[in-house]
Amino acid sequence: MTSRFTELTIDCHDPEMLAAFWCEVLDFKVIDRSEGKVEIGSWVPTIEDVRARQMPPTLQFILVPEGKTVKNRLHLDVSPIDGSTEDEVTRLLGLGATTTDVGQGSDRNWVVMADPEGNEFDVLRTLAPQN
Repeated sequence: MTSRFTELTIDCHDPEMLAAFWCEVLDFKVIDRSEGKVEIGSWVPTIEDVRARQMPPTLQFILVPEGKTVKNRLHLDVSPIDGSTEDEVTRLLGLGATTTDVGQGSDRNWVVMADPEGNEFDVLRTLAPQN
């Protein structure tokens, strides 16, 4: 018996806004939406694809009434693929992200940020080809 990691669900106040933010960050598309829920991904999952092999999970944004109160225990890490880490941080700030301090210290080679609803994520080293 095996399970697949198929979705990561993020509670939020504004699923449409947060899905739009993450679509811009990750170059994902909206693949499903219903009342209080938006799902985004890099592919449209089918049962056959999921059963055949491990595929990238989708992100689901679910409307909840309560707000975020503490540091997330689970967070996303993103790696720029066509520019520097610094350039990506600047781009994400322009999309509505903020930098944040979760006690990481200043000697780290990644940048801790928060999406427009305060969910922390890390921008890691660039994966762009080095000249």
